[in-house]
Amino acid sequence: MADKLLKTVRKELGYREKNGQHTKFGHWYAERVDDPQYKNAPWCDMFLAWAADKAGLTEYVGQFAWTPSHAVWFIEQDAWTRKPEPGALVFFDWKGGESYKGIDHVGVVERVVGGKIHTIEANVDRVWLKRKVRDTDKVVGYGLPRVVKANAERIEIRETEQPFPLRERADKPGSNPLDVIGTPVALLLIMVVTTVVVAFRLAGRRRVRPRPWNAPSAQPEIERIGPQYVMRDPVPPQPGPPARESVPVGAPRRRRPYDRES
Repeated sequence: MADKLLKTVRKELGYREKNGQHTKFGHWYAERVDDPQYKNAPWCDMFLAWAADKAGLTEYVGQFAWTPSHAVWFIEQDAWTRKPEPGALVFFDWKGGESYKGIDHVGVVERVVGGKIHTIEANVDRVWLKRKVRDTDKVVGYGLPRVVKANAERIEIRETEQPFPLRERADKPGSNPLDVIGTPVALLLIMVVTTVVVAFRLAGRRRVRPRPWNAPSAQPEIERIGPQYVMRDPVPPQPGPPARESVPVGAPRRRRPYDRES
């Protein structure tokens, strides 16, 4: 990434702004944000926005004209450091302050040699795009595009950890009372109740309880043959011999018509 950005900015070395502080970078930025005031504005940061766009790195370098806002963007991306490296954007405060609020210039680090940084900067001496060798005492911090990219990729991986997200229901939960029937607890309860009812019905078929208010002779007899019950008509009582009359001892015997006279 650093090489790609540096290759783009090196091609513009030696560029000089036109009369009235007009630059092609300012014109590009003004059209980009649809604001003509940037056509002749200070262009150190607009040049980096232009270069990032040409290199396809805007997502990681940022697109700004106001240097303090650009520094805040790197801070929010957790890509801010005090250690220089090639490809890093270097932010200066010519008063020597350490807060991003005092930043008034930006460039890109080309290499680091000893305690000095070699940079490529636009709007140098308010005219040129050129290389500079600077001490770090005026540096507030460095923005790292490579870290912005790494953080973005890490977030993307976390968002795809669940490859098959659950499909949302079209209706809101609980909008239909019948939805409860489909729950596992409801299905289990239905199975238990059904089993109990069937068991009671089978037990009632196997056992016939006598009814005390019915006369035995008036009810049909139930006979079990194998697993089935067979109903039979009751057997009517058979007439027995007539009861004999009791005769007191010594009483004359009543004569019956068929007795012979002796």
